[in-house]
Amino acid sequence: MTIYSCLHEVPSVQTYQALRIGAGLSAKTAEAAARGLPNTLFAVQILHEFQPVGMGRVIGDEGCFFQVVDIAVLREHQGNGLGKRIMGEILKYIEANVPESGYVSLIADGQAQDLYAQFGFIHTAPLSVGMAYRRPEVTSEGAV
Repeated sequence: MTIYSCLHEVPSVQTYQALRIGAGLSAKTAEAAARGLPNTLFAVQILHEFQPVGMGRVIGDEGCFFQVVDIAVLREHQGNGLGKRIMGEILKYIEANVPESGYVSLIADGQAQDLYAQFGFIHTAPLSVGMAYRRPEVTSEGAV
């Protein structure tokens, strides 16, 4: 049986980048990670033999809005309940720290919605729909 432990600590930039890529999430530059990680309200890492193999974070303004982000488990450790463990730690933080009127959201990729539903997250559509800003592509001539 594999033993895992939890660490409530923001990952380093290098660990953050490796976990995102190793879990199949989009890559983030070192600059983006270095700017974003210090703004974490809560972080959990899952360790296997003292090495990070999973993570999750909560970001937000500490009052009105909170967002669950970066739920990631390395592919070779998926299927061991680590996503549930990460979400369980995040839910403890939410229940202890989010004011009654605080809004907690997340974006569910693919079947991850099944995991999040187990922790009380519901679809917001059709009342609201998640949206993301995409920068216009610039051509070699500088036009969009």
